[in-house]
Amino acid sequence: MTTPDPAPAQPNNPLHGMTLEAVVTALVDHYGWDGLGERIPVRCFNIDPSVPSSLRFLRKTPWAREKVEGLYLFMLREQRRRGG
Repeated sequence: MTTPDPAPAQPNNPLHGMTLEAVVTALVDHYGWDGLGERIPVRCFNIDPSVPSSLRFLRKTPWAREKVEGLYLFMLREQRRRGG
């Protein structure tokens, strides 16, 4: 009996190993709920926002999750450009 090969390493993928919760939390820490809601205008970021409610919405809504992941990658690029 053979064991399945482990998932290939993804050293150039900043999202690899990141949970959605960690991504949302990092964005909120960086932009705040108001800034996040301006950049991605969805109710879960603008009306009574919380991490748990945002996670429920994002897990059911692929297009919104893609926007959140894209904003996270943009934030990382901007931080690298500024050296911090």
